[in-house]
Amino acid sequence: MAKALLGYVGGSDPRLLAEMRRLQQRVQDLESELVRIQTENDALAAAAAHQGESLLDRIDLDVPQAEPALT
Repeated sequence: MAKALLGYVGGSDPRLLAEMRRLQQRVQDLESELVRIQTENDALAAAAAHQGESLLDRIDLDVPQAEPALT
């Protein structure tokens, strides 16, 4: 009777423990993936900012100064 009550109340069910371990591992995997993606995003943003600055510098050199419009 005690075993039946323990199982009913929610003793350590091996399936529940296995699912909990699986979910904890999944959370750790997702956290690692998030850190990796954030690092990659930061590197890409820095490269894009640098590329954008050099592109703007080239455009400024290629475009002659604008002349005032005749009125």
